[in-house]
Amino acid sequence: MAANSFMVPLGTPAPAFDLTAISGGSVSLADLKGSPATLVAFLSNHCPYVRHIEDGLGRLAADYGARLSVVAICSNDSVNYPDDDPTHLAEQAARAHFTFPYLLDDTQEVAKAYRAACTPDFFLFDGQFQLVYRGEFDGSRPGNRVPVTGASLRAAIDAVLEGDDVPGEQNPSLGCGIKWKPGNAPA
Repeated sequence: MAANSFMVPLGTPAPAFDLTAISGGSVSLADLKGSPATLVAFLSNHCPYVRHIEDGLGRLAADYGARLSVVAICSNDSVNYPDDDPTHLAEQAARAHFTFPYLLDDTQEVAKAYRAACTPDFFLFDGQFQLVYRGEFDGSRPGNRVPVTGASLRAAIDAVLEGDDVPGEQNPSLGCGIKWKPGNAPA
């Protein structure tokens, strides 16, 4: 069932994290310090909404290169959704040409801290880790025939990189609800 992002208030500070990467090691929010813009993307492998835009996300990250720090986080219950286990996430990262760390939120505490609701769910922070954009990648959805361009997210990234204000009117992301472990869903 499709879910919309919660539209966390702009200006919210990025919650800290330190998570295991599917490629080994760990990545923390502090590791991303110094970038003029940081994108935290909640993704999964099995969701058709993520699969619809994953190549576009890979291109977006490549296009911005070092000017944008990107991390993807999978918070789904991989026991009940085995397509979201580390092996399948690694296959997705290769398929979509992800050049950024893909992290595992096994406790689901990071998803709760960010108030992530769906996959994909995007959170863009400025150089001080203040939220400046949350919402959709673009207006494309599976089956609506709108091209996948990343236009909404790219406009926000461009504004941050140019030192401009990101428009406050933003559209929520739409995707598969996060697959919470039993008893873990936020109240």
